[in-house]
Formats: sequence, structure tokens, C-alpha cells
Amino acid sequence: MSNILSLIAHHGYLLIFMVVLAEAIGLPVPAAVALVAGGAAAAAHSLNVFKVAFFALSAMLIGDTLLFILGRYMGWRLLGLLCRLSVNPESCVLRSAESFYKRGKTTLLIAKFIPGVNTMAPPLAGSMKMRPLQFFRFDSAGASLYLLAYGGLGFLFRDFLAAITRGFQAASRVFEEVLFVAAIVYIVYRVWLYHKNKVYRVVPRVQVEELAARLASEEKDKILILDVRSHGYYDANAERIKGSIRIEPNNLSEELKILPKDKDVYLYCT
Repeated sequence: MSNILSLIAHHGYLLIFMVVLAEAIGLPVPAAVALVAGGAAAAAHSLNVFKVAFFALSAMLIGDTLLFILGRYMGWRLLGLLCRLSVNPESCVLRSAESFYKRGKTTLLIAKFIPGVNTMAPPLAGSMKMRPLQFFRFDSAGASLYLLAYGGLGFLFRDFLAAITRGFQAASRVFEEVLFVAAIVYIVYRVWLYHKNKVYRVVPRVQVEELAARLASEEKDKILILDVRSHGYYDANAERIKGSIRIEPNNLSEELKILPKDKDVYLYCT
């Protein structure tokens, strides 16, 4: 925290802009900490509060708009790319899609407060063909709430943050050792999670030609094709494979109970 405060004191608006932009496009940097520090610097009159708000908000909107546009043209390829570093990429995508399924466009109002969803929400909105002006309104409101929450925290509790910073400086040796141990524990935990979820990283797939051949053969009565496309990509008039059955992907456990057990089941999603 003390290092960030020192950097902001020297580089100010540019640093806030770059850190916030980096997080907005998916890089693992602490934008919330930069906003808190920027708010504290504004309270101390080291920076202008309106300029801090302008640069931070501009960075968020630029990053989000870029991902929205990329998501509009790249679709789930971009979402898969953003989730690739996750221990379970499938759940990374599905968690974000589920948030949109439950809350719709209002997800953008709270997305920045939810780790993982904050980066996924703009490209997901773009891939679902959300109207640009509608996206901009909701995303601007969400970015403003995020800025107000963390920037306001730093502004209101500047003295408290300064006391914490002095405390860290006084106990820097102990703090560094605790931080080192915490980092080791976190790395071990992530490795454990990776191996635990390794089985889910590979989804069995079948070639289109293979399924088409079975559908054209005498075995077609032994096949059941399920349409499990995510909410936002499916509507009543959507084109789908002839003879397929639509089931709700967010209620699979219940839907699967009513399916026949004597057929080979093929699923296709987004």
C-alpha cells in the first residue's frame, strides 16, 4: 500500500489510469487499491479529486468498451481466452453466463465488485449482441459505483490509511515474512485446485461428421440431441439442429431426470 501511495504521489493521474485500464482488460492488477490510494491522495490535496475521477472512469470505460467490441465479433473464443488461466475454464464462463441469466443487463451494475465476472461481463454482453448505447449506460453506472466505493473509501479514511501505512513501515520485516508465507500457501492451494479440477478441463467432443452419419443411418432412433445453448443466445425462433430438444442449461440436474435412459445423448451449446 505504501509503495502504491508513493508512486501515485509522483506519477498521479497516469498511474491511476494505467492500473485501472490494465484491470479492465483482464490483467491481474489491483485497481481497487489504486482507487483507494487515489482517493486518499485527493483528500490530502496531492491530486485533484475531479481529475482522479475522470482518469479512473475513462480507463474503466475504455477497457470495458474494448472487450465489449471484441466480444461482439469474437464471441465465446474471447471468453475462453480470458478464462484460460482459470483452474476450471468451463466454470469460469458458466459463472459469468449464469450471472447474466439471473440478473440480465443489471449484471453490469455489480460486475466490477465480483472477481472473475468483472472482466467477463463486457465481452459477454458484446457476444450476446447487447445494444451499444444500452451497454454504455449500464457499464458507466457500474463503473461509477465502483469508483465511488473505493475512491470514496480512500477519501474518507485518509488518516486511517496513513496510520496503517506507518504501521506497515514500522513492522515491515514481519509483514514481509507473513506476506511470503501467505503467498506460498496461496500457490499450494492453487496447485491443489488445478489438480482437483483437471478432469473438468477436457470436455469430450464428437465430430460433426460422425453425428451426421449416425443421423443418416438406421441408428437415428437411438439418438437424442439436446440444445443447451446459454441464455441470451437462444430464443423461440432460433435455428437449431432438426429434431433436437431444448433444455434449460441452468437447470440441468432436473431436466436430465426426465430424459430416456436407452438413447445416446448428444449436447450442443454456444
